Parts: sequence; structure tokens; C-alpha cells
Amino acid sequence: MSRTREVGRQRRHERIRKTVTGTAARPRLSVYRSLNNIYAQVIDDASGTTVAAASSLDSSMRAMEQHKGNSKTAREVGLLIASRAKEKGVSKVVFDRSGYLYHGRIKALAEAAREAGLEF
Repeated sequence: MSRTREVGRQRRHERIRKTVTGTAARPRLSVYRSLNNIYAQVIDDASGTTVAAASSLDSSMRAMEQHKGNSKTAREVGLLIASRAKEKGVSKVVFDRSGYLYHGRIKALAEAAREAGLEF
């Protein structure tokens, strides 16, 4: 098996997921980034349901005429996921960076979600 960057990320993600789980009281904020977009979900692992979701592909984000794969867009997605989680009554989450470095777009999304009121 070739050791690519994506394979390494998936291995790190599996290792993280052994300890990071979401409950009904404190769901998991999972982040995925592709080359062009960024996605975030608030997941209750106990029941296997997604409480809230947001991405750079959402209709509210389409009005922005900037590239979707940058930190500015990640920040907007962070604000959006926090507001949607708050609507569902979630204020505390566990952050799951999915094996990505806490840097750049991941960091921008996390800090924006914190600013908007999510605690983690």
C-alpha cells in the first residue's frame, strides 16, 4: 500500500476516533475539507444522527463570489454551523479535526465556531 498524504490522514483520523465520540449532551463537531470546499457536521454518535450540518456548498454560501477553498469561507462555515447547532439546542461540542493539522482552514472554522458561541 502506498503511503500517500490521504492514507496518512485517514490513519490519524481512525486513531483520533478511538477516543473522540459524541454524546447527546456533547456531540462531535466533525470537519472535512476537500481541495475546493469545506464541510462541518455536529454528530451524536450515541444515536448515530447528524444534529446540524453546514458546508461551503450551502445555498446561503453561494451568494459569496469568492473561492470556496480558503480560510475566509471556512470562517463563514464555522459561523454557520455554530448558529445551526445553537438552533438545535447544542452549545457544547467535542472537536474532531479528522486527522488534519489544526492550521489554516481547520483553525479558521474552529475559531469562528467558538466566537459564535460553541464551547470546545
